[in-house]
Amino acid sequence: NQERQSSKPIFSVDIHPDGTKFATGGQGEDSGKVMIWNMAPVLREEDEKNENIPKMLCQMDNHLACVNCVRWSNNGLYLASGGDDKLVMVWRRAAFIGPSTVFGSSSKLANVEQWRCVTILRNHTGDVMDVAWSPHDMWLASCSVDNTIVIWNARKFPEMVTSLRGHTGLVKGLTWDPVGKYIASQADDHSLKVWRTVDWQMEANITKPFSECGGTTHVLRLSWSPDGQYLVSAHAMNNSGPTAQIVERDGWKTNMDFVGHRKAVTVVKFNPKIFKKKQKNGSSPKPSCPYCCCAVGSKDRSLSVWLTSLKRPLVVIHDLFDKSIMDISWTLTGLGMLVCSMDGTVAYLDFSLDELGDPLSEEEKNSIHQNIYGKSLAITSTEAQLSTTIIENPEMLKYQQERQNSAQANSGPGSAGPESSAPKLNSVMNGESLEDIRKNLLKKQVETRTADGRRRITPLCIDRSPSCLQGFLPGAVQQRSNLAFGLLHHRQGPGGQQGRVCSLLLTSASKIEPMKALDSRFTERSKATPGVIAAISSTAGLTPLDRPKDPIIPPKDTKTKEDTSSDSEDKMAVINKNLTFGKRKPDLLMDGGEVVEKKKKGRPRKDKMATTITQPFTQTIRVAAPPAPVAVLKLPTPSTQKAFSLQVSMEPSVFLEVENEVSLVAGSKLSQLRCSRDGRDWDTLLPSSVVTAAGSSDILAVACEDRMLSVFSSCGRRLLPAIQLGTPVSALHCSAHFVMALTAGATLSVWDVHKQKALVKNESLLTILTGADTTVSQSLLTQQGVPVIGLSNGKSYCFSSSLETWTLIADKGDSLVQCADFRSCLSTHDAPVSSGPLAVMQGRNLNAGRLASRLSSTPHHLQQSMTLAFLENQLASALTLQSATEYRYWLLIYARFLVNEGSEYRLRELCKELLGPVHKSAATAWEPTALGLRKRELLREVLPVIGENLRFQRLFTEYQDQLELLRNK
Repeated sequence: NQERQSSKPIFSVDIHPDGTKFATGGQGEDSGKVMIWNMAPVLREEDEKNENIPKMLCQMDNHLACVNCVRWSNNGLYLASGGDDKLVMVWRRAAFIGPSTVFGSSSKLANVEQWRCVTILRNHTGDVMDVAWSPHDMWLASCSVDNTIVIWNARKFPEMVTSLRGHTGLVKGLTWDPVGKYIASQADDHSLKVWRTVDWQMEANITKPFSECGGTTHVLRLSWSPDGQYLVSAHAMNNSGPTAQIVERDGWKTNMDFVGHRKAVTVVKFNPKIFKKKQKNGSSPKPSCPYCCCAVGSKDRSLSVWLTSLKRPLVVIHDLFDKSIMDISWTLTGLGMLVCSMDGTVAYLDFSLDELGDPLSEEEKNSIHQNIYGKSLAITSTEAQLSTTIIENPEMLKYQQERQNSAQANSGPGSAGPESSAPKLNSVMNGESLEDIRKNLLKKQVETRTADGRRRITPLCIDRSPSCLQGFLPGAVQQRSNLAFGLLHHRQGPGGQQGRVCSLLLTSASKIEPMKALDSRFTERSKATPGVIAAISSTAGLTPLDRPKDPIIPPKDTKTKEDTSSDSEDKMAVINKNLTFGKRKPDLLMDGGEVVEKKKKGRPRKDKMATTITQPFTQTIRVAAPPAPVAVLKLPTPSTQKAFSLQVSMEPSVFLEVENEVSLVAGSKLSQLRCSRDGRDWDTLLPSSVVTAAGSSDILAVACEDRMLSVFSSCGRRLLPAIQLGTPVSALHCSAHFVMALTAGATLSVWDVHKQKALVKNESLLTILTGADTTVSQSLLTQQGVPVIGLSNGKSYCFSSSLETWTLIADKGDSLVQCADFRSCLSTHDAPVSSGPLAVMQGRNLNAGRLASRLSSTPHHLQQSMTLAFLENQLASALTLQSATEYRYWLLIYARFLVNEGSEYRLRELCKELLGPVHKSAATAWEPTALGLRKRELLREVLPVIGENLRFQRLFTEYQDQLELLRNK
């Protein structure tokens, strides 16, 4: 029976593990729609007619655009949905709060259950096409038209584990293998890729069966068999006919496919159960071979259901819908199935045990898994390497076990220690080796040989009329109109006998109607995003390597068009600008007279300031003369006000009030400075008008018109004699017991008031103020007395008093910052450092790979080098800034990145530096602390990170032992 949701397309359907409800996803009126329906009215007619039994349980309109996929987690607690708004949302049922009506609807549409969005996963830069939970709900994977697959840590949303890059076309389907050892993805780039979950690297790239495919399906939902032996792809082609390709796990062989659909296959879904033959009553049970059951849906609006033990489909239902089939979901019992379509309807089919067979029990299923995967894998499900690696180090074991405990909590019976032996592939079951079983699985029907001796399976034409069930052999051309469904062994070569047989099988190539280049769905979309069509009609695009060579032309890939958030466009522009010509050329182009003209226009106050300073007369003339390359006054100065007040410290609260020219004494005007600290007041007089003031909880500084700088304690005692500045003050900062003065003449000084000494002495900014228009846009003084200057060109510098030089700590135009991708290395434990000086200067362009996803076609090694360079810059900058919290934060991210990327060389260097020499000698220059942090303590924090990757077992043990030795000394 069919349930209609609306005339709007339904792109996805998924039945809840407990079988009581199901979810659908699709296009709402002006948003994406996720709906949760009651299963009862679908299963029983009397429930359908009963007014009191609700059909709809909840409707969620949070997605901003069409929802392409909905999937329940294996434990049934969560529902994940992905849509054209580039978001993945994870829903959880909330406590019952009484029925709430859907906004703007009639009261009939009350939500019976409350489902709340508990997390939004943002990373994709294009429509999310498919989402999939891993077997123990460890991970959630999502794939998108941005060519990437993102793996999320489902135990710690929204933490990202990694992003799988390698597809060069829109990724349209995902499937996990039954124990989570692999994840497979299929894309419009004519490939199916299998990725390992141990190290998230590509295991296999299968392209041959897809080379003829046109990229015309909306989705490519592939599926892994519940015994893990077969992976069935959606759309493949064989002799210009659409097929569903069967890929064997053993060697990723592609010798078989399901044939018969007239148009591209969009979705393949295996029944969750493994079956064995139904035993006739009274007959003695024969040991029969277990088999799987698979449903295939296509753009030709028909559905076929196959058993791997039969050579032809169990059933084919033609014209089930008016439009393409979009998704299929089986009940966990394996006997019911929901199918949804582009035409807005959902159909329910049920099967009997007589048709499918007897489902294996969990124990039998586990024993098959253990035979195929080895014991430990069926349990740990996360670290396939554990099955082959013996863990020697007890500490390492601790970190590995922490990773697994969560997985084991959810896993089935038959668990084994992580030290268990390697997976045995040729194990024996019921007296038959698995090899034999695999061979027998597909040998259950008639075979003939073609002229050249190749095997040929006789497919049968299946129509609903029994008269049609005759063998469909070469020559029986009269049957052509009814399409033959069959399992095709050995992909046929072009020409020759096989070629001809094949064309009969599939109806001659010319008869297959050309697939419509665009679904209605794409024409709808094209109004909004012209880019999509291009992507679909020509999937060739650019090869990944073409891109970096010529970055000035935006990549032909449509992503740039699709992601029109102005912010990222600007970023692209910035990068392009930087790549088109060296960063400083524009400044050099504008030399000579014109430059000075600009300066005068920009700052009319120059002449006024020049008169207040008693400079030689010739200087003033030089300012006015056009060819002067250097002006004396570079930075703007604050104007004098009659009175002003400011709060200089929150804890304790300190307020400053300044009143200029309060009285005239002997011809000089006096100004008053009043201060109140925690309610206690004091005041003092100064012989000249105060231009600007600053303070911290310890000290206060004021600069006057006569270029004198005075420093007071928070109780009003003068701490330093008045300091004479060379030019008027431009900016004044206090932090802890440090004072920093930036003058109009572009010089910088920093004093340590406690020690009464200069840390930075009249240092000129000319080295960093290159170019005519560059000026200081921000300046600050850190708690450690490090001066930081932000320039209008987006660069920020700090003056390192130990190196006695300007060091670059941030550059808004730096492509490394925008392309570095370290999102997978962020830990949920580390609070992001948003208040440190480095974060303040880098501002909002530090969101972990803004552009990383835009440059998804960047070869991995290039992306890796960019990220590495960026992280090392961050560490160096945090050191110069003496910002300890930021240094620790970036150090841990850096360590995680090295562990993820497997760069043992750098990791070892890092550990060596943190451990330092074990034996003291006069020659060592090693410092035990960095910014007051003990390096060996930092190493203790880094080791657990290393302990998470078994590749570094040796490194881990070595440094763990050294630390123990030192601790016991």
